[in-house]
Order: sequence, then structure tokens, then C-alpha cells
Amino acid sequence: MADAASPRERIAGLILAGGQGSRMNQQDKGLVLLCGQPLVAHVADRLAPQVGRLIVSANRHQDRYAQYGQVVEDGEPALGAFQGPLLGIAAGLAAAAQDDWLVVAPCDTPFLPTDLAARLIGTARSARAPLAYAAANGQRHSACMAVRTSLLPDLRAYLLGGDRKVGLWQARAGGVETCFDDTPDAFMNVNTPEELAAAERYASQ
Repeated sequence: MADAASPRERIAGLILAGGQGSRMNQQDKGLVLLCGQPLVAHVADRLAPQVGRLIVSANRHQDRYAQYGQVVEDGEPALGAFQGPLLGIAAGLAAAAQDDWLVVAPCDTPFLPTDLAARLIGTARSARAPLAYAAANGQRHSACMAVRTSLLPDLRAYLLGGDRKVGLWQARAGGVETCFDDTPDAFMNVNTPEELAAAERYASQ
């Protein structure tokens, strides 16, 4: 099947950086420094080699995010802004319309697996599913996913219906789980100053 041999160039990566940073003292979380580099830079370094190009969903400081990829805003009049990751994913899917897959990661996961894209897409293809999300040691990491770009109309309909829950949309879309039990630390989140300090300690090991 031709799709099974899709090159990396047909895969776009999306970094979600559109949150309000409510648990990080309202800071723009993607620009918070970890080991002297913004969190978004760590994610970009991990994700960029796995995809053909990067897109960043951001609602502020777009000029700073532009050095990491094409910047899109995660809101539109009918949907609003700052309403969760699915808004950013919808914007990313629209920007990646010419690609086959969009591999999504939040800006606060600086230690992502270097084979995230291959494993997510591999699982989805094996299951003939349009979407796969990550899980490790019994914990679901819904915002780390690979999505067929053809799912954009389905996602927009879900959002226009008023729902914002990521897991519910993934289930309705026929999403499947990809097991990353071998690399659970790769999905360490940095949501608070305390978690940032823990990530600094982890990175220095």
C-alpha cells in the first residue's frame, strides 16, 4: 500500500503552546527556561528530526515562536481561544492540509521519545485507525498523538458542538493507544514551578 511508505515529508509536527500557563504563574509556558533553553526549544529539538516540518500553535509571543516553525493561532470566531488543546490541533490540521499526518506534542514535554512519530503512526496504521495517542505505565498522555489530517472536519464538528474533551474526541474518532511503557519519563510534564525544578534535576542526571 502506497501509504505505508509515506516519507517523513508527508508528516507535520505540531507543538501546542497556546495555553494560559495558569499553573506557571500565568507565564507563557513554552518560553519558560529549562537548562537555559525555552521549553519549546527542547520539544522542537526532539520532534523536528521526526517530521517534515514544524507548526507551533501559539496565542501570544508569535514572533518568538516563529523561529521554531510556522505559527498558527488556536482560535477562530466560532470557537474562541484559550479553550484547550483541541483548538490548537484544529489550527494545526488546517495548516497541515497537504500532509498525511500531524504529530502533536505539548510545549511542556521536553523529554519526548525520539521515535514518537514512528510509533504513533505505526500503531494507527496497524489498527487502520485515523488517530493514535501515547500511554505509559497506565497513564494516558492524550495530547501526544498522531492524527490523520483528514480528521479536521470531524474535529471542527465536535468543537462546534461545544465539546472540548480530548479523550472523548479521540474515542469518537476511533483513536487507539500506543504503549510507551519502556520510556515513561519521556512524557514528564512541566506545568508548575515545582515540576520545572524536578525537570532540571532530571535533565542534569
